[in-house]
Amino acid sequence: MNAERGPEENVVRMLQYIGEDVQREGLLETPERVVRSWYKLYGGYRQDPKDILKTFEDDSSDEMVVLKDIEFYSTCEHHILPFFGKAHIAYIPDGKVVGISKLARLLECFARRLQIQERICRQVTSILMKELRPLGAACLLEAQHFCMTSRGVEKQNSIMVTSSLEGVFKSEKGVKEEFLTIVRG
Repeated sequence: MNAERGPEENVVRMLQYIGEDVQREGLLETPERVVRSWYKLYGGYRQDPKDILKTFEDDSSDEMVVLKDIEFYSTCEHHILPFFGKAHIAYIPDGKVVGISKLARLLECFARRLQIQERICRQVTSILMKELRPLGAACLLEAQHFCMTSRGVEKQNSIMVTSSLEGVFKSEKGVKEEFLTIVRG
């Protein structure tokens, strides 16, 4: 453990607040573990999404590119509880393409922050539109939220679906329908 114990001391106080004995054997290293896990869970704050999107010139690509069923997890900013599910990201190139793994990395960059699901969708499509300048971009997320399943209304099988559509995905009904058909197929 390093000399700066600020975050670890805060974890100790939280454990004491809920009534735990912080000297109990199973909890002795918990503060350090929590700080290390938060470093990973919230690694998106240390990433610049622009650095992820290395683009390639390609004038021949003009068909929809879709990466679907990308598993993700994030943390609800309202309750600091996890939410997780699948993401579907698409764009239609207009001279620039990106390596397909970059779409998953971009999602992770935004998901590994305190979030709301709607914002992740908007952030993904916004940066794709800005950096790739495609004809359009789309992001659809389907997720289960622990703030719904383990507290509050306690609805175990509820799935929240959000989307962000930009460019031709928003303006042309056929493009949106093609995207949704691929995602549901």
